[in-house]
Amino acid sequence: MAPSANSTPAGFDLYRPLEEHDMLRDSVRSLAEAKIAPFATEVDEEARFPQEALDALVANDLHAVHVPESYGGAGADALATVIVIEEVARVCASSSLIPAVNKLGSLPVVLSGSEELKKTYLGPLAKGDAMFSYCLSEPDAGSDAGGMKTRAVRDGDSWVLNGVKRWITNAGVSDYYTVMAVTDPEKRTKGISAFLVEKSDEGVSFGAPEKKLGIKGSPTREVYLDNVRIPAERLIGAEGTGFATAMKTLDHTRITIAAQALGIAQGALDYAKGYVQERKQFGKPIGDFQGVQFMLADMAMKLEAARQLTYAAAARSERVSLAAGKGGKEDLTFFGAAAKCYASDAAMEITTDAVQLLGGYGYTRDYPLERMMRDAKITQIYEGTNQIQRVVMARNLP
Repeated sequence: MAPSANSTPAGFDLYRPLEEHDMLRDSVRSLAEAKIAPFATEVDEEARFPQEALDALVANDLHAVHVPESYGGAGADALATVIVIEEVARVCASSSLIPAVNKLGSLPVVLSGSEELKKTYLGPLAKGDAMFSYCLSEPDAGSDAGGMKTRAVRDGDSWVLNGVKRWITNAGVSDYYTVMAVTDPEKRTKGISAFLVEKSDEGVSFGAPEKKLGIKGSPTREVYLDNVRIPAERLIGAEGTGFATAMKTLDHTRITIAAQALGIAQGALDYAKGYVQERKQFGKPIGDFQGVQFMLADMAMKLEAARQLTYAAAARSERVSLAAGKGGKEDLTFFGAAAKCYASDAAMEITTDAVQLLGGYGYTRDYPLERMMRDAKITQIYEGTNQIQRVVMARNLP
């Protein structure tokens, strides 16, 4: 069982994991190596959803550990969620998007949803009967999410949604979708509302899976909303608060992308360390050469710096969650953006260097490092490009 937010001492600083977090890490690592890693190459080569990973995570209650205990979940704290994602990403980045996107998609409900919505949708998520996705981006509204065109119009006791959402992770696999749509065009971001849409709702359909550089096992598709009529009760929060909810969500979930980047980088470093100890040139292991040692030292240094920043951000995420309704935001916005930006940049550098350490072998698909390098790239792009993260940080300097 993941460490519970309810058991976190007041004022506790999560920079350094508790013993329970260390135990969780050991448990998830063992599960990932036994049940997820054996399929990682196949999932990437075939660009297929990692069903084996979903089954293993659900069987061990690790697919959505963030769901509060009151709705049937583990009630894990923010650091525990980071550790789960990190350890799964260490062997398969595509699989790590199961717990990561389940949190991304459902957190608007946790933060702003009615009690009825929480009971109706968080329960199936906690049981593993359903997955969540998050629908914010559109073909002409990426970094400028406030420029979205998807509309929602009130019609009696219903809302009718029309539009297209793009770059939706796990689209077509997930059962539930948090959709941001314009309800008052005159108010720009304050005229955007959030809705809960089900895959089975009439008028919901999906585009073909994108052909991507990396994370090929996690389907990315467009979501089409064609006169999708949903009950008025599926409005998440008050009308006009959807954009604010979306941004609050990203404050928390950018940390999960940092966690994914950590895992990918750790997997690459671990593999490279083992390789240089075995590969011999000039009569000795290449790991004995100072040039190689310096590369490994820099990789490990950057990774540990990224981990400390990510865990510090998780600490703030947890404190903000515990202070919900009490006005406490601290500097979560800055730390969430900083963790995502720094960890993803570090992951790209570390995986690139890991490929270099294997030489020609690193460039082939016979070894996992080229996959890790391809997977790392997306962490610099989604949930806000790292250029946008720097804008966010500059506007929220602590």
